[in-house]
Amino acid sequence: MRAARSATIARGFDVERVRADFPALHQRVHGKPLVYLDNAATSQKPQAVIDALVHYYSRINSNIHRGIHHLSEEATEAYEQARTRVKEFINAADEREIVFVRGTTEAINLVAQSYGRAFVKPGDEIVITAMEHHSNIVPWQLLGEQTGARLRVVPINDEGELLIDELEPMLTGKTRLIAVAHVSNALGTVNPVGRIVQIARRRGIPVLVDGAQAVPHMKVDVRALDCDFYVFSAHKMFGPTGVGILYGKSRWLEKMPPYQGGGSMISLVTFEKTHYNAPPYKFEAGTPDIGGGIALGAAIDYLNGIDFAAAAQYEQGVLEYGTRVLSAIEGLRIIGQASEKAGVLSFVLDGVHPHDIGTILDREGVAIRAGHHCAMPVMQRFGVPATARASLAFYNTREEIDALARAVRKVKEVFD
Repeated sequence: MRAARSATIARGFDVERVRADFPALHQRVHGKPLVYLDNAATSQKPQAVIDALVHYYSRINSNIHRGIHHLSEEATEAYEQARTRVKEFINAADEREIVFVRGTTEAINLVAQSYGRAFVKPGDEIVITAMEHHSNIVPWQLLGEQTGARLRVVPINDEGELLIDELEPMLTGKTRLIAVAHVSNALGTVNPVGRIVQIARRRGIPVLVDGAQAVPHMKVDVRALDCDFYVFSAHKMFGPTGVGILYGKSRWLEKMPPYQGGGSMISLVTFEKTHYNAPPYKFEAGTPDIGGGIALGAAIDYLNGIDFAAAAQYEQGVLEYGTRVLSAIEGLRIIGQASEKAGVLSFVLDGVHPHDIGTILDREGVAIRAGHHCAMPVMQRFGVPATARASLAFYNTREEIDALARAVRKVKEVFD
């Protein structure tokens, strides 16, 4: 983002000025102005991120780390600068704690397979919660099949809040890891991860936090949280698809074996023995998404160029407004009424399947998500097959909430 714009926006949050930076928001769908409310699935990208991708592929396209020519050196510098930006953005202690991956899913799988091979044995236990995304369930089930470990699940109440008092009694000498979402993608619940880490610390249990839905909505400080692993995706925080981050404390990354074998993750290879590179490169086999990593750095620059605290406060106001407006619609029930929420309005409408809601809303130019949101256990907990989910970013407006409500009333007219 240009310095002049950064200085202007930093004095406060002007949603219309910010919206001007996102070209995809300014289009029509089925003849109607686009109302994009599917940010939990993926966020739109500011022009600065698009420009960063174009610049990489048009000017410095080259492989990194192994080349000695100018383009390779320039690409390597830009890619590693992005790693530094990530470190600073989440307040990690060292660049060596920042591992580039394809996304949150791969980051969790990496920990499950690497940490799991080193530290999880038959009879051990992994603790998760009842509101997890499939990406924070299935990798641990796979690990259990491989090792003989089992899952234990912390329940949630009818508001979609974690029953935190039931966590500590679950922890035993066999508990090897707690894996928990910072923010639920299906409910919007903000979990008390700081308290969870404190509980785990008393027993020496490491904690992985799935931050995919948190990083776009709040400032994250991994050292303040004191979590052992924190994972998130670029594409949900206004960056490109195909790039994600695993933050891991150095003491774990140094002990964990490689996740994959190949180029870059080695220091010496012979037919008799391979010596592995130091973290983070030990976990970054092969050519990465270089342009995507650089564009993630541009997304962080963009976020640093706005008043992020003001943006979060503004977005919270839109969420509260949306909760009031939707709750006023007869026959509509919001799923997930936690006292601490971020950016998600999941709902059902009497007599209408969520897929029908999504289809009719699309004809009105309103983009939402309809389905189980890769959180089938959450749907089972609330006794619904699916929900319609409107999810927010700081570029959404109250006027767009009004458009959503009008479209939902049109759904009611169709099915009445």
